[in-house]
Amino acid sequence: MGKPTGFLEYERKDGKVIDPARRIKDFKEFHESLSEEEQQLQGARCMDCGVPFCQAGVMISGMASGCPLHNLVPEINDLVYRGNFEQAYVRLSKTHCFPEFTSRVCPALCEAACTCGLHAEPVSTKANERAVIEYAFEHGLIKSEPPKVRTGKRVAVIGSGPAGLAAAKQLNSRGHSVTVYERSDRPGGLLRYGIPNMKLEKSVIDRRVKLMEADGIEFICNVNVGKDITGKELMEKYDRIVLACGASNPRDIAVPGRDAKGIYFAVDFLKNVTRTLLDSDFNEIPYSLAKGKKVLVIGGGDTGNDCVGTSIRLGAESVVQLEMMPKPPVERGEDNPWPEWPKVLKTDYGQEEAIDRFGEDPRVYQTTVTEFVKDQNGNVCAAKLVSLKPEKDEKTKRISMVPVEGSEKEIPVDLVLIAAGFLGAEGYVAETFGVNCNARTNVETKPGEYQTSAEDIFTAGDMHRGQSLVVWAIAEGREAAKAVDESLMGYTNL
Repeated sequence: MGKPTGFLEYERKDGKVIDPARRIKDFKEFHESLSEEEQQLQGARCMDCGVPFCQAGVMISGMASGCPLHNLVPEINDLVYRGNFEQAYVRLSKTHCFPEFTSRVCPALCEAACTCGLHAEPVSTKANERAVIEYAFEHGLIKSEPPKVRTGKRVAVIGSGPAGLAAAKQLNSRGHSVTVYERSDRPGGLLRYGIPNMKLEKSVIDRRVKLMEADGIEFICNVNVGKDITGKELMEKYDRIVLACGASNPRDIAVPGRDAKGIYFAVDFLKNVTRTLLDSDFNEIPYSLAKGKKVLVIGGGDTGNDCVGTSIRLGAESVVQLEMMPKPPVERGEDNPWPEWPKVLKTDYGQEEAIDRFGEDPRVYQTTVTEFVKDQNGNVCAAKLVSLKPEKDEKTKRISMVPVEGSEKEIPVDLVLIAAGFLGAEGYVAETFGVNCNARTNVETKPGEYQTSAEDIFTAGDMHRGQSLVVWAIAEGREAAKAVDESLMGYTNL
């Protein structure tokens, strides 16, 4: 696949990234694409390794190695190298519903497992994928294709995030009539309101939703299933139901002073910003949320990074990001060999912007909050912090982070954003459909299956597997659709 000697002849080249000082002035995407000719040379670097872990999507040491969708990566890269972008799209669409999403927001599990990346830079599979799907849109290869025959079966999908959209698209293509319910005002779920516009412009979602509507899928927004309408009512209307509501329970910080004003869950903050931008057609920027404020972000993951980047765009005076765990190494350790996911230091766009804006990395490792301090008006004005150290329990052999005595300190803050992760299904949704949840509050199924404990009710995505990646949500949505289709028809050809 690719050019046999391409990885020796061509160095990895990525599209231009707009520098931090310029890109923080707006909420637009800031990654530019290579020309088709340059992208072809990147496809040439795929080295015909014979061991394509890039498309394996297997779990190694509890971490995913390669693409969970099992995209035919070497074949697609080869077609990019040969300039056959149309056929590359055909191959990609066999396994993937929405490359335009993952090619923007996925951490590229495929690249982390690339054989070329063992001793050099991995093949730029993510950028190749983006080039393919954008070529397909630009050249009219992606058109409305309603099913020619309808089965007469009706399916409701609850939630319009990546899992729900994937399940809906697949089930509709089979001929079932699909209705998607979304409690927010616009479809997209996590894609719409959990990921900032500069990572995924919302016009990309709108473009896909319009195609799905033209294919016959109905979207009903502003309906909170379990509150505005009961599960029983939906079960009377539909033959099958797919629960894809995401892991929508944010983890809280239970410390004194938590009730202070100015403390928000990250997802609520990000949603507020995006909704204001969309409602005003990007003519109104909600500077009042963070302008001139000392921002404290609690959580070192992707959502925390998004809060850092968003706060800077809103004019924050300073940003501090807390991470409980130790700082990762710059290079792989001996206990983290390829093709495991590399547990190494990653400086994402938000941290890059903070370094450029404030002169230092905003992340403070091995630190947590012990108390929030309120002023006389009940507003948060400071946070008490404590350093942590890893300590191994000799009985369980587990390592936990424990406070370091005498390390307490206090920092001034005006705005606190809690990005400490998410738990599984919200109780009222599980209750209205009568489905069981496991100890992690995810909707329970048998291992590797998508049928819940309730008859004719299926589940997919973060609601099923817990907080995860967009690519896993899409993979789960596709698999759940297969299970639903087989239960309706007695077999499936999805």
